[in-house]
Amino acid sequence: MAAGARGARPGSAEGRGVTAAAAFLMATSAIGPGFLTQTAVFTGRLGNDFGFAILVSVLLALAVQVNVWRVIGSSGRRAPELASAVLPGLGEALTAVVFLGGLVFNVANVAGCGLGLAVFGVPEGVGAVLSAAFVALLLASPRAGAAMDGVARTLGLLMILLTAFVALSSHPDAGAALRSSLWPGRIEVLPVVTLLGGTVGGYIPFSGAHRLLDAGLRGPLAMGRIVRSAVLGVAIAAAMRALLFLAVLGVVGHGAALDPSNPPASAFRLGAGEWGYRLFGVVLWSAALTSIVGCTYTSVSFLESTWALARRRGAAAGAFVALSLALFLGLRQPVRLLILAGSLNGLILPATLLVTLLAARRRDLLAGYRHPRWLAGAGWAALAVATAAAALALGDLRRL
Repeated sequence: MAAGARGARPGSAEGRGVTAAAAFLMATSAIGPGFLTQTAVFTGRLGNDFGFAILVSVLLALAVQVNVWRVIGSSGRRAPELASAVLPGLGEALTAVVFLGGLVFNVANVAGCGLGLAVFGVPEGVGAVLSAAFVALLLASPRAGAAMDGVARTLGLLMILLTAFVALSSHPDAGAALRSSLWPGRIEVLPVVTLLGGTVGGYIPFSGAHRLLDAGLRGPLAMGRIVRSAVLGVAIAAAMRALLFLAVLGVVGHGAALDPSNPPASAFRLGAGEWGYRLFGVVLWSAALTSIVGCTYTSVSFLESTWALARRRGAAAGAFVALSLALFLGLRQPVRLLILAGSLNGLILPATLLVTLLAARRRDLLAGYRHPRWLAGAGWAALAVATAAAALALGDLRRL
């Protein structure tokens, strides 16, 4: 499931290609069914002012992502290994929490695949099974790394292009949205922390970082490519978020009401007619499928850091996807799991970011790399916001 044992040299064509692939893997891991729903719901509630929440969350996500990727990349260690080096036993605890959160999210992602194909008349259960089988075969293939990179890039670009078409069709007031993004009439904290957790919470920031390690991009000499890949990943997710915001804004700005049972689907249909609804099916399936790929790859990479999987990566990935599918087929209504998953993401982010910032002070773990103080300061500021998100997540857990 990883790249070849030798990896890619930082200056090689393969190295250049994997930096973009890692960025797309991270971004498409973030762009899942929850991403689509959150954006539609908050746009319907806040209108133009939601642009400010997107802007703030993107800046905070950059602070988190660049801190995490620089520290992991310079150390050459995956997150659990780095956590154990900071505090013995912490890596195993982090693996357990990330694996559980990833499993819960994967159930929702499998459901998203079923719902996406259902738009074209495929029974929901059949669509979920076919999609899960495709991912399992993809990650079990001998060239899983290259195949995974290709799927993330292709479907990521497809989602952005289709959403851009709907955004143009819905005719939003982009000027008003831009003004409100810089000077909002109303500010709410919950959308900011929700978007932050949805972009770089849980397993998401480690997906691309671990992919770069597997490709051999590590150490201080590779830092330039690592940082560019980290920034590109956040930029891709932000572009999709902004386009979806504009698509929904055009609909609600013209007085239409979103269907509360499926806000993003109704936004696509109202914005571009029945063709828009068909496009939503493609976007939802693409978002869910790429999230399954990213979630499965990252969850297994955490397990591999704790238990020696060696040549059993493909089997472990297939088992993870099969378990997610079985849970979906048994539950069919993963609403409570979605709430739990969001809560776990909120709890995981401050813990992983704190470990990263503590590790950044240990030059013995970073091969002599010196972490910039300004970047660490931005990371501590993002940690404060992430901690607020964790408090909200705890509230969700108490209500389950």
